[in-house]
Amino acid sequence: MDFKDYYSILGVKPDADIKTIKKTYHQLAKKYHPDVNPGDKKAEEKFKEVTEAYQAISDPENRKKYDELRQNYQQWQQQGGRENFDWNRWQASPGTGRQTRTMTPEEFAEIFGDYGGMGDMSGGFSDFFSTIFGMGSRGGEAEYQTTARKRGGPRPRAGQDTEAELTVTLEESFHGSSRVIQIGDKKIEAKIPKGVRSGSKIRLSGQGRPGSGGGPSGNLYLTITVQDDPRYIRENDDLKMDIPIDFYTAIFGGETSLKTLSGEILLKIPPMSQSGKKFRLKGKGMPKLGQPKAQGDLYAQIKIIIPENITETELNTLKQLAEKRKQ
Repeated sequence: MDFKDYYSILGVKPDADIKTIKKTYHQLAKKYHPDVNPGDKKAEEKFKEVTEAYQAISDPENRKKYDELRQNYQQWQQQGGRENFDWNRWQASPGTGRQTRTMTPEEFAEIFGDYGGMGDMSGGFSDFFSTIFGMGSRGGEAEYQTTARKRGGPRPRAGQDTEAELTVTLEESFHGSSRVIQIGDKKIEAKIPKGVRSGSKIRLSGQGRPGSGGGPSGNLYLTITVQDDPRYIRENDDLKMDIPIDFYTAIFGGETSLKTLSGEILLKIPPMSQSGKKFRLKGKGMPKLGQPKAQGDLYAQIKIIIPENITETELNTLKQLAEKRKQ
């Protein structure tokens, strides 16, 4: 018979208080519950394992006995583990009845919510548990199923989660928006949060497949793709863009109108600005997802362009200036 370290199974320290043990079991049981992982044998076994551990150390009398056994077993290992460990002194006495306290229906409801009891506990407790605490494996299963039935009616099952894809514009990501999407035969309004990125997932609670036996519907997860925008390059929460200016403005300086996603602004161009010069506009980038009041920055880069309507007089003047610079 193999020793089971119930503290390691639950991932708690041996001196953990009952509140910590209960909270940890609550999390693990929901994670591995058979109704959440239909058909997953590994999750089912893990569920049985953490439930057995909780049954062993959540009861004060059982925990006291288990702690004494654990200490003796560890001492035996430290001494080299010679011969066989004496399990006899730790066996539950025949005729003393079942020593293990099972959870009440109220505890089931608190821990599992809409998932409905302990699931399929076929196979019951391990030999180790049965030997130490006096519960036969099939008896354990019957106790679980009886307790679950006290909740009445068929066991509720949550509906399956579903997934879909949604493409939005950069402006929709910047301002946030709502979209009505068609999923099967129903229309759903999806709210797009500010700052959403490509690959982000939006959870629409209760919009998945319907549950059974009164169980809740599953959730719908939208995977977002943000379209490229010809005006901007996005890098996380920052934006980059070009500022087209003529060479007169680049030489003499001036102001140019700059259209940002938050509105139009005037940008001052200093004299003798070279092509490629960058301006950092703090807080004019994308909103940070989950922090809509915080924004990245906008980096604007000068791109000098030649005017299309340049006159013959201007060309001659520029030609004369170019020849003088060669002298």
